[in-house]
Amino acid sequence: MGVRRTVPVALDVDSDDAALLEDTVDTFLWSAQYVVDHAFQGEYVTTSKTTLDNETYDDVREKTDGFNGGLVQAARNKAAEACKSVVERWKNGKKASKPTFTSPHVVYDHRTATFHDDYVSLATTGGRIESDYILPDEDSETPHSEYLFSDEYETTGAELHYHDREWVLHVHCKKEVESTTSEQATPENGTVLGVDLGVNNLAVTSTGTFWTGGEFDHWRREYEQRRGSLQQCGTRWAHENIQSVGRKEEGRFKLMLHRISNELVAEARENGCSVIAFEDLTDIRERTGASWGHKWAFDRLYEYVEYKAEESGISVEQVDPENTSRRCSHCGFTHPDNRHGEDFGCLKCGYENHADYNAAKNIGLRYLRRNQTGGDGGAPLGVRLNSGTLNVNGEYESPASTEARTGVHAESHGFSRG
Repeated sequence: MGVRRTVPVALDVDSDDAALLEDTVDTFLWSAQYVVDHAFQGEYVTTSKTTLDNETYDDVREKTDGFNGGLVQAARNKAAEACKSVVERWKNGKKASKPTFTSPHVVYDHRTATFHDDYVSLATTGGRIESDYILPDEDSETPHSEYLFSDEYETTGAELHYHDREWVLHVHCKKEVESTTSEQATPENGTVLGVDLGVNNLAVTSTGTFWTGGEFDHWRREYEQRRGSLQQCGTRWAHENIQSVGRKEEGRFKLMLHRISNELVAEARENGCSVIAFEDLTDIRERTGASWGHKWAFDRLYEYVEYKAEESGISVEQVDPENTSRRCSHCGFTHPDNRHGEDFGCLKCGYENHADYNAAKNIGLRYLRRNQTGGDGGAPLGVRLNSGTLNVNGEYESPASTEARTGVHAESHGFSRG
């Protein structure tokens, strides 16, 4: 099985190369949009990459004055995946509109980028450029030292993003792992990864991985203050700058949510999950006290996870959220007093853990029970935890190895079962 990681690396780009990269971003986004527009022209939306390549490749190359062929194909792939995601949403009775590409980025692979120890060579509209990595202290333990510069991981590609006047390369790394134990092996039917969304923690998985909301809240307040100061000016200049602040805010948050969605999908892949289960987002503001900004973030995160998971053959579903925060994932006892803020303590069996982690397990269990069909039928076999799984009856099943992964919320099973 493959273990995948994404490492963000800032690039040192001079003004001349920055101009080339900006032009490359514009051309890449234009190319992807051209393919999407073509895909939507007929009676049916075209989603085949081969068909779209045959019908658009030469046109795009001609209209972009010979844009790099590898980048044209990457833009086509981006467009085809977006079109396919829209069609899938339609099939599931969900609303979706024609995709548009506005977030400044370019997708690179080994044909269009060469990754070195301390710099990268990137294809642009004006030929190749070389940019040095801006790296942290060599002695510190960072994703750069753990994945990017590890002999165990190979670099498979990258996405270049432009945000807040910085060029950041999100490098994709992969390591092959032998599937020799029942913990590593993926069951034929897979498992469910439950995901709880919230304000203090944007996302928490049933495997115990937390994405805190601190950074999101910090920048949301920062941008609100900037807008408030500009609104007091009342000038045309201030009005134009308010719009600029809004674009920067959206760009920053989209970049953050793309990173979280990449890591969520990687978490599902690495744990052999065939389904990622979220709570239904319809009334999440009322349930969580979230702001409209948080609601926007939840919707975007779900959207990003949905189309990225599809590329890995993982489905993304929503379940009824009723009482997922009040129900004990250990014994099933449900009571409002089980939860106190971020602490969960079952009044019946005494199970204690982080409330969001408990909710994530309940979300996974709810999907599992809703879709359990017996011995066959393709239903997942359990809810994936930090170590082991929960079966459809909520019973813990330990892996062959009892060692939990470090750096995630550990599961405790030292109490009697109620």
